[in-house]
Amino acid sequence: MPTAVVILPTTTYRASDFVRAAESIGVDLVVVSEHPSPIDMGDRYLQIACSDPVSAAEAIAALGETRPIDGVVAADDQGVMVAAHASRLLGLRGNPPEAAAATRDKLAMRRLLERAEVDQPAFVELAPGIGPSEVADPLGFPVVVKPVDRTASQGVIRADDLPGLEAGVARVRGIVGGEASLLLESFAPGVEVAIEGMVEDGELTVLALFDKPDTPDGPFFPETIFVTPSRLSTDAQAEAVRVASAAVSGLGLTHGPAHIELKVEGGRARVVEVAARSIGGLCSRSLNFGLMGTTLETLILRNALGLRANLRREPLASGVLMIPTPETGTLVRVAGEEEVRAIGGITGIDITIPPGGEVVAPPEGDRYVGFVYARGEKPDQVENALRKAMAILEVQLEG
Repeated sequence: MPTAVVILPTTTYRASDFVRAAESIGVDLVVVSEHPSPIDMGDRYLQIACSDPVSAAEAIAALGETRPIDGVVAADDQGVMVAAHASRLLGLRGNPPEAAAATRDKLAMRRLLERAEVDQPAFVELAPGIGPSEVADPLGFPVVVKPVDRTASQGVIRADDLPGLEAGVARVRGIVGGEASLLLESFAPGVEVAIEGMVEDGELTVLALFDKPDTPDGPFFPETIFVTPSRLSTDAQAEAVRVASAAVSGLGLTHGPAHIELKVEGGRARVVEVAARSIGGLCSRSLNFGLMGTTLETLILRNALGLRANLRREPLASGVLMIPTPETGTLVRVAGEEEVRAIGGITGIDITIPPGGEVVAPPEGDRYVGFVYARGEKPDQVENALRKAMAILEVQLEG
C-alpha cells in the first residue's frame, strides 16, 4: 500500500476530503499539521510549523527514514513550501522549492512571468519607506494594491486616484503589519476566469475552466460564483489556456495541482494569479471526474504518487457559491439553509464558520462563511440556481 503525506494546516477546510480520498484508493495517509493530533495516531501523524518550511520538511524526511513515503501534497497555500522541500529531500515528485516560492510571493511571480514574456498586468514594487506617488506614475490609474503573500483576495484594493492609492496602501499595511514591500499593478479590465489544472512533468492539463460571472471591479475583490464549463468563445478559452500554460512553464512548476486566475478581454488573456495548489476553500466539492465521481483530492493524491487517473470532468455543468461576507461581526446564524437545499440544481451547502465565530469582511478577511454547490445540464442553469441561493441566504451578525 503506498503512503502519502498530506499537509493540513490548522485553517484548512479540507482535512476530511483528503482522508476520504486516500481511503477510496487504498492509500495510507500520514497527516502533517500545525496543531496536536486530537487522537493518538502514532507515526501516522506529525506536528510541524509551516512558518519554518525547511525544518518542517526535514521532520517529514526523518519520518521517511522509519517508514516509506511515496508522495507529499499540500492541502492549501500554507503547506506548499513544506511539500516542495520535503519532496526534494525524499527524492519524490513535486515542484522545485524555487518554483513553489514564486507562487507564494506575488512580486517574485510577476518578475518571473515578465522574464518569460507571459502576458500580465504592468506592475511595480512599493518598497518600505517609498511613497506611492514615487513609483505609481508608469502604471496610470486605476491601480490595484496587493500584499505579496496573502490569498483569498485579502488586502487587495483598487485605487482610482492618488489619494485613494495612499489610503489603500495605508490600509493594506495595516492588514499585513510592519513595512513589507507591496505590489502595485495596473487594473486589468475584462472578465475573470479560473483554470483548475494538474501539472505533470511541467505540462499543464486543464481539469476545469471556470467562469466568474460576478467579476468584481473593486474597490475590493471578494469572490462569489464559479461556474464550469466556461461560456467564453472557443478562441477566448484557448487563449486563456495558452497563457496559463506559459505561466506554469515560466514559473518552473513541474508536478501537482495548479490554480490560475486570468482576465480576458478582446481575445487577450492576462495572468492575475498562479497558485501551486488546488482551488481554495471547499470549492473542490463542485468538481467530479470520470464516470465514478472521482474527487479532485483523489486526483491530487494520484498525481503525487505517480498513479494514472481519469482527468476528464463529468459531463454535467457545475458550480459553487462562496457565501458573501457582508460585514465584520460575530456570526449568529446563516438563515435560509433549508430553502436553499430545496432549490432545483442545488446539491449541497456547507457553513464553515460556526455560530459565535468571527466573520471578517474584505479586504481584511480571508475566510468564507460557507459554500453552496450546484449541478445542471447547462452552465446557465447552475448559475441561476446559485443566484437564487445567494438571494435567499442571510448572514446574520452581531457586534
